[in-house]
Amino acid sequence: MQLNQLISQTTLQTIGNTPIVKLQKIVPEGSADILVKLEYFNPTGSYKDRMALSMIEEAEKRGDLQPGMTVVEYTGGSTGSSLAFVCAVKGYPFKAVTSNAFAAEKIQTMKAFGAEVILVTSESGKTTPDLIPRMMERARSLAESEDAYFTNQLHNPDIIVGHRGIGRELLQQVDGSIDAFCGGVGTAGMLMGVALELRDANPKVKIVALEPATTATLSGGSAGTHDVEGIGIGYAPPLLDAELYDEARGIDEGEARRMTRLLATEEGIFSGTSTGLNVVAALQLAAELGEGKTVVTVAVDTGLKYLASDLYAV
Repeated sequence: MQLNQLISQTTLQTIGNTPIVKLQKIVPEGSADILVKLEYFNPTGSYKDRMALSMIEEAEKRGDLQPGMTVVEYTGGSTGSSLAFVCAVKGYPFKAVTSNAFAAEKIQTMKAFGAEVILVTSESGKTTPDLIPRMMERARSLAESEDAYFTNQLHNPDIIVGHRGIGRELLQQVDGSIDAFCGGVGTAGMLMGVALELRDANPKVKIVALEPATTATLSGGSAGTHDVEGIGIGYAPPLLDAELYDEARGIDEGEARRMTRLLATEEGIFSGTSTGLNVVAALQLAAELGEGKTVVTVAVDTGLKYLASDLYAV
């Protein structure tokens, strides 16, 4: 049967081309416009679908990943969910090293896609400076013990390939210039991918890297504990290029959580805490740039991943 052009051959082809909306209610008068790209429209509800696909397909092109091999990754849950999804479609076994510090819904999602999940315990139940290194070492050990491909997201430039798609789509979707873009830094893949595309189009666009204020290592602070999943690993990730962003800002986690709830009730954007953090920073930039300018950020993932936490407790 020949498929209609509107029918995707596989669910992998539904990644990307996400919508973008202008915030209407929470932006004060006299501020720049704020546009938010809704990345939770991706298949697993996260922009990490983009980088998961690029890590797998770039490895396939090089011959580093071949049929029968197992894919291994350390993950806060979103990358793991995305890799579990991609591996399920492509037929690769997947092992995810994660932690009780991250949302139970993400762990359940990885298992639903057939992943084997290995937990590394966080005594506080939060992201601590030593947690990610311990997860990385466990994943590395697993990958070395079998015929496996270690995607190693923090050191894998293939993630930037996938995230450049966000930047290309923004340039197609936004009429006029984009004056500033801000986004939380975990692997740095999203910020770097978008920055490369936006800077090609407009070298003067302002790029701002974001992190939780309690672990603001990029903006001159020290590593600490926080509960914003997916970002703020406690040190500058290897793929973060200082030439591609103008400044780093630490954002208060309490403000981010309040903004996450406000986005749901006022703008109908149902997301996680890192999205709230992105929008808090976007509002700061919008006030600084003023009317007639445009600030863009990303709604990272869906709030459905956080319903078992206290984020939306009422």
